[in-house]
Amino acid sequence: MTISGVEQPARALRVLHVEDSELDHQLILAQLTRAGMKVAMERLDSLPAVLAALDRPWDAIISDYNLPGYSGLEVLDALKARRLLMPFILVSGEIGEDTAVAAMRNGASDYLLKNNLNRLAPALSHAIDAAESQRARVAADHELVKSKQRLHELAGHLQTSVEMERAAIAREIHDDVGGSLTAVKFDLAWIDRHATEPEVRQRVAAALETVNAAIDASQRIMHNLRPAILEQGLVAALQWMTARFERRTGIEAGLRIGEERLALPSGVPLVAYRTAQEALTNVSKHAGATRVDIELSLDSGVLTLEICDNGRGIAPGDLAKERSFGIRGLHERAATVGGWVDLSSHPGGGTSLILTVPLASEAIDALDDATDFGRDDGGPSIWGRA
Repeated sequence: MTISGVEQPARALRVLHVEDSELDHQLILAQLTRAGMKVAMERLDSLPAVLAALDRPWDAIISDYNLPGYSGLEVLDALKARRLLMPFILVSGEIGEDTAVAAMRNGASDYLLKNNLNRLAPALSHAIDAAESQRARVAADHELVKSKQRLHELAGHLQTSVEMERAAIAREIHDDVGGSLTAVKFDLAWIDRHATEPEVRQRVAAALETVNAAIDASQRIMHNLRPAILEQGLVAALQWMTARFERRTGIEAGLRIGEERLALPSGVPLVAYRTAQEALTNVSKHAGATRVDIELSLDSGVLTLEICDNGRGIAPGDLAKERSFGIRGLHERAATVGGWVDLSSHPGGGTSLILTVPLASEAIDALDDATDFGRDDGGPSIWGRA
C-alpha cells in the first residue's frame, strides 16, 4: 500500500494464540517470523480470558488441543456460537485422526502437529485468505438480500401508485366524461321529443345509440381501473367478475366460495381481485379453455384463491421467459400483503394459479368462531355457472 507515493509497511497480523506453554508459543512465533510473516501474537491459556478475547478483532486463532481444563474444540464451538468468520488452526503435540476430522467438520481451517510446523505459515495465509473471501461472500449475500428487499418495497410502492392513479383516472372519467355524456344524452332525448322531421329524429336516435355505447365503454373502463364493486366486498366482486367473464368470452365459469362473510385486512381484497382479473385475462387470451373454476376459501387464518382452467397449459419455457412480466407482477403484488403466488401447468393439462395470503390475527379474530371455511359437508357454498 502507498500513501503520497511512499510505500507503507504491511499491517501485522493479529493472531490469538491459545496455548499454555510459553516455549511452544515462542516456537510458533519464530516459525511464522522465519517465513516472512509480520505477526502480532498474544498468548492466552485461561478459558474465560480466551472467551473474553473473542470480542476483540483478530485475523486468526491458533490453538492447542490439550489445555488446562478444556480443549481447543471448546474455543472453536465458541467461535461458531458467536458466528465469527475467523480462521481457526488447531496445533497440537498429538491429536487423533478422528479428533482432527471432527474439528475440520466443525469449522476448523486446518490442523498441524507441533513437531512439524513447516506448513504453518502457508496454512495460516491460506486460512486468512479463505476467511476474507467468505466474509466478502457473506457481505455480498447481505447486500443482495437488502437489494431484493428494496426492490420489493419499490414494487409495492409502484403497485400502490398505479392503483392510486387508476382511482384518480376512474374518478375523472366518472365526473367529467360520464357527466358530459349523460348531459349530451339528456339533450339528445329532449331534441328527440321535440323534433318533427323524420330525418332529424333518425339522426338523434343514431346519436343516442352512440352516446349509450360511449357510456357503457366509460363504465367498463372505470370498472377495470378501479372496481367500485369491491366496496361491496371481495365475494360480490368475484361473482360480478365471473358472470361478466362468462358473458363476454363464452367460456363456462364456475365460482365456489367457502363463506361469504370475509373480514379481510386492507389491501387484500384488491390484491385478490387483481390476481383473478389477470388470471382470467390470460385464460381468455392464451389458454384455449372451455371452462375455468375459481375457488375462494379461508382456512386456519390463510386466505386462498385458486383459478384453474382446462386449457392447453403453459410450456416450462414460457414461464422462464425473461419478459414474463405478468407473472412477475402477480408475485410482486402478492408480496405487498405478505402473500405469494404458485403457478403450475402441464402442456395440454390446463393451468392452476393459487394466491395464498396469511391474514393478520386481528382480522381472523373478527370472524365468527363458528365459521368453518372451505368445508365439504354441504355447508354454505356457491357452485356452478355464475
